[in-house]
Amino acid sequence: MVNTSPVSIREQQHSLIRQLADQIQASWSQYLDLEPYHLPEDLGYVEGRLEGEKLIIENKCYQTRHFRKLHLELAQVGQNLDILHCVMFPRVEYDLPMFGADLVGGRGQISAAIVDLSPTHLDRSLPLPYQNQLQPQPEKQFSHPREIPTWGDIFSEFCLFVRPTTPEEETQFLQVVTQYLKVHCEYAIAQNPLSEEKQSEIIAGQQRYCTQQQQNDKTRRVLEKAFGEEWANYYMTTVLFDSNEKITA
Repeated sequence: MVNTSPVSIREQQHSLIRQLADQIQASWSQYLDLEPYHLPEDLGYVEGRLEGEKLIIENKCYQTRHFRKLHLELAQVGQNLDILHCVMFPRVEYDLPMFGADLVGGRGQISAAIVDLSPTHLDRSLPLPYQNQLQPQPEKQFSHPREIPTWGDIFSEFCLFVRPTTPEEETQFLQVVTQYLKVHCEYAIAQNPLSEEKQSEIIAGQQRYCTQQQQNDKTRRVLEKAFGEEWANYYMTTVLFDSNEKITA
């Protein structure tokens, strides 16, 4: 395993991944006052091998008044697999859902594209302003909708999960993510802290989100093959979905 600080790999990745990574960071910079979030030194940039191919993982993290961690991960396996993963972890003092977006591509084609604002309420509802401003995305506008995984009951009715097959569908997906980011960031910065009693519900909701996401066998298998079971678990619970020591009131 090698840890260095090279130029970003996004310029070598699928164009939609590059565009979405740029848009996410542009939205964060536009709406939020970003401060550094310090990952363990060995996890900002990681190199390994997966089935003979070079695996690169690049992480960028920030924090703000309303978000304890904004995480953008880019990964690449040789010339065959490109990945973007993003989660915005709210501070539990605020009544905010979990923004998440993922892209998986290979050989010039995006095979999976998902975005959601996942609720943290016990009844799995989003705050009313989200329900009023967002519209469920009609997957019929995409030629290849994808099936939500079995652990995906954390997602909202606004979740969009598709395989975009044309440049037009890629643009449409990018527009949906941009709109979700706008609504989410604008709502977040207008919020005041919750009472301690209400924070307990948000803590439980965030913990459930992270626990369910950790059941993603595809992610875990890739990490275990490249780095071993112990490191894979460390990475998933420290960087991807840190649901234990980080989520406290």
